[in-house]
Amino acid sequence: MQIILLTDVEKLGLRGDVVDVARGYARNYLLPRRMAETATPARVAELRRVDGQRAKHEARSAEQASEIAEVLGKTVLRFEVKAGPTGSLFGSVTPSDIADEIWRARKIRVDRRKISIDPIKRIGRYAIPIEVFQDVDVEVKTLVVPEGGELPPEEELVALEAAEAEAAAASAVQAEAEHAQVDSVIAEVLAEYDAAASDVSEESAEAESPDEPSPEVED
Repeated sequence: MQIILLTDVEKLGLRGDVVDVARGYARNYLLPRRMAETATPARVAELRRVDGQRAKHEARSAEQASEIAEVLGKTVLRFEVKAGPTGSLFGSVTPSDIADEIWRARKIRVDRRKISIDPIKRIGRYAIPIEVFQDVDVEVKTLVVPEGGELPPEEELVALEAAEAEAAAASAVQAEAEHAQVDSVIAEVLAEYDAAASDVSEESAEAESPDEPSPEVED
């Protein structure tokens, strides 16, 4: 069935894309999580209308691209997001978010597929590379700020990321140790089961074997 993505979905598409997916995948996963909506003709037409209007503000020549790049080079985007104590986001900032914010701030359309980033998952200061036109590139300064707060100094951001990485590594080691312990217990139980089964088999074999005849005594 056809759906319209309401958020960027890895290996599927970007927000606003109309894509074909299995009906079960849509109904059981994408739609309940509000990651997509059913692609009705009216909604598809509306998306195309909006995209067509924005396309008028897209670079159509190298000269236009250079002017747009100059504007974007002076632009600072800001995203206030929910984040944990170590700076990890409850969500992410995606190429679609970047493109939408550029449109909101500057009324400039950039192709989301020409925004060369993976989803941002930590607070911090970023330089987002964007291909405005062939051979015309620009980096847009972007701040990803904790909701209701400000960004700490760069040294503190690095320390927070290092602390989170260390905690994740420690958690992985602990999980591996617990997994090994579980494997050991399972192995012990299986060994005991095999031993018990072997004893039972031997007892059954002894019970089923006939008694040997007594030797005859000659007169």
